[in-house]
Amino acid sequence: MSATIKAVDPRTGIGIAEYPEATRDDVDAAVAAATSAATDPALADPARRAALLRAIAQRLQQREDQIVALAGSESGLPPARLQGELARTTGQLRAFADVLDRGAHLDAIIDTADPAATPPRPDIRRTTVPIGPVAVFGASNFPLAFSTAGGDTASALAAGCPVVVKGHPAHPGTSTLVAGEIAAAVADAGLPEGTFGHVLAADHAIGGALVDHPDVRAVAFTGSGAGGRALMDRAAARPVPIPVFAEMGSLNPVVVTEAAIDARTDAIVAALTGAIANFGGQLCTKPGLVLVPEGDAGSAFTDALAAAIGAREREVLLAQPVRDGLGRGLQALESAPGVAKLTDAEAIDRGAGFHARPSLYRAAAGDLGTVGTLGEEHFGPAAVVLTYTSIEDAAAALVRAGGQLTATVHAQPQDHQQLQPLIDAAARVAGRVVFDGVPTGVAVTWGMHHGGPYPAASDGGAHTSVGMTALRRFQRPVAFQDAPQELLPPELRDGNPMRIVRRVDGVLET
Repeated sequence: MSATIKAVDPRTGIGIAEYPEATRDDVDAAVAAATSAATDPALADPARRAALLRAIAQRLQQREDQIVALAGSESGLPPARLQGELARTTGQLRAFADVLDRGAHLDAIIDTADPAATPPRPDIRRTTVPIGPVAVFGASNFPLAFSTAGGDTASALAAGCPVVVKGHPAHPGTSTLVAGEIAAAVADAGLPEGTFGHVLAADHAIGGALVDHPDVRAVAFTGSGAGGRALMDRAAARPVPIPVFAEMGSLNPVVVTEAAIDARTDAIVAALTGAIANFGGQLCTKPGLVLVPEGDAGSAFTDALAAAIGAREREVLLAQPVRDGLGRGLQALESAPGVAKLTDAEAIDRGAGFHARPSLYRAAAGDLGTVGTLGEEHFGPAAVVLTYTSIEDAAAALVRAGGQLTATVHAQPQDHQQLQPLIDAAARVAGRVVFDGVPTGVAVTWGMHHGGPYPAASDGGAHTSVGMTALRRFQRPVAFQDAPQELLPPELRDGNPMRIVRRVDGVLET
């Protein structure tokens, strides 16, 4: 009898359905189909890939009610959040299709020959090509936008790479439903079946087999630091190592100046409370550290934040492992030297279902880096207030915190002259620096960078997992030297037959 994965409603802890779990044979079959698709001329056609992405978006929109209801029952997330997440999912699929329409993914560069140069310069023309089959690991906390049809899948397909998704066991029904719509869109588009594959698994051995498969060329992952590091190590140990593009969470420190506290405490407290507690605090950009100045202003701000967080109702967590992991982490935090708990309620609710009550803690910024648990991500509705003595002290704390997805600064115009050391530190450790806002909510744009120095991301922040440039993870450049015109890819031929933006002899041309 084959193994199954049970879908559980996290609000009650009761199982609601079971789905068959993939086997190693299923992995082999999916990757074999993807390998065949990788060299199919149909998948190489950007117009057909653009049409596929738009067709997937349309199919998902047509099933919105069913998708939102199923995802809600498996994740505990409210309908409004899931409707917004589905809109984000379909929007980024269409946005990548637009990239393909414009040929922007090709990054075409032409350096014409110059026989008079010393030494003589040959004709060099560069474009990009897809790297091959990509293994995508769905994320638990975004069952739509970072899962089966999420940004990794969309960007890999846009790059021309077949995708094999390992569906997340926290939302097996949602992953299966969405995978069926993608597969149907592939068939309708006349693309090879191996363009998209789906293997549903809770067993780590199945995910390991996918990473180990010699025909997989890259891995994309969103999740915990431990999970991402395990994939990195496994991929590096292959006879032919492959890249793992892992986004692994973050403390997302927020620095608040005394002037900002004096000017807008209520607004900042309200924004931070939502960012820390909304959706169970299960966002990769949830603020986990809030740095405030020592003294009366910082104390008053901390009291207001603690009161607001303590007044929140309990939050639903995605699954039992999330609840149990948060419980262990907060227990260690509460017993750490110099750490005080500021909210009264017990953080972990052991009743029916998987819940936690938002909680806030306090320590000194100087302890960050010496008290180990202060530098750990607590995935859930919890945060730590750190008190700093000066802007330089706050900047030093950011550096000690290490690589982050984001760093945020709340300040007033009169602060700006003294903030440069803090901004320099933020830019040094974070992939995105936010001013006077909250880091939650990651816009899908050309300018977005969702990554950061390790351990926020596996590749030191060189690539983003969100935004139009995310597809660059799944391409590699190829240069052609002194090639005959008829043997060049169309995007590199004289006359610009594709009518795309190109860089010719250093100058952008359209």
